[in-house]
Amino acid sequence: MERSNQIQKVDYMAQAFHDRDGKIWIDGKIVDWRTANVHVLTHGLHYASSVFEGERCYSGNIFKDKEHSDRLIRSAQLIDMKMTLTSEQISAAKREVLEANGLKDAYIRPVAWRGSEQLGISAQATLTHVAIACWDWPSYFSPEMREKGISLQIGKWRAPMPDTAPTQSKAACLYTTHTMAKHAAEANGYTDALMLDYRGLVAEATGANIFVIKDGAIKTPIPDCFLNGLTRQTVIQLAKDLKLPIEEARITPEELKKADEIFLTGTAAEVTAVGKIDDTEYKVGDVTRLLRQTYEDHVRSKKAQAA
Repeated sequence: MERSNQIQKVDYMAQAFHDRDGKIWIDGKIVDWRTANVHVLTHGLHYASSVFEGERCYSGNIFKDKEHSDRLIRSAQLIDMKMTLTSEQISAAKREVLEANGLKDAYIRPVAWRGSEQLGISAQATLTHVAIACWDWPSYFSPEMREKGISLQIGKWRAPMPDTAPTQSKAACLYTTHTMAKHAAEANGYTDALMLDYRGLVAEATGANIFVIKDGAIKTPIPDCFLNGLTRQTVIQLAKDLKLPIEEARITPEELKKADEIFLTGTAAEVTAVGKIDDTEYKVGDVTRLLRQTYEDHVRSKKAQAA
């Protein structure tokens, strides 16, 4: 387990994101990858006033393209950051940067942030800047890890109350605790951390939603204080289409110990099995395998491309 984490870290270091070939769309222009920079006094850097998306393109089709573009705008609105681009303009920019990089299968990262026009708690004079990058990223986890299931450690940091943070925004400020929780989990030999919410109920992993299976029935936490992922929504609908029993419900940590299968969903993770949480181990079972394959088929289907 520790070896897998070490390999993953080395790969990240070998692919330093500031030093790559390619093109990035930034404020309406396609620029060389290495010159897509911002000033050190950018408001988004000092006060975490930025929002972002994670998307995948399959065979030239950006999965849930409009939904991701809409959510980027909504995320900005939730942190009182003005967006000058429309959803259609954001989607057009994504297609432009994919073409500039010659990619049809890719991970896409749009980000919007307050600029360096003003620095301080107040940001009334700042402009909102937008950049979109894309790169080849086949799978977040190795085939071996996907097959046996990743490991999670329950973290000490919790998802906040919805009236204390913009929990329905994909805002950078919400990910600081996730990074700390993931670092702690990796230090103990786990792949990722499982976050509880402010009530001590199961919430999410650091970058993915969680599903719990017991006796063939599927449960996933109610997203009232964390992001309702688009992959999560897709998998819920796929389960319903397959006539699998599924519900959104409160889930306690004690229930996890009794589960038969557990898996995560997210743009990067797609559908990834969990093989261990703390000291409790799980099998990669039939329901997880079915939904994983169904999701992989769906994102490449004509139905998804037409959506």
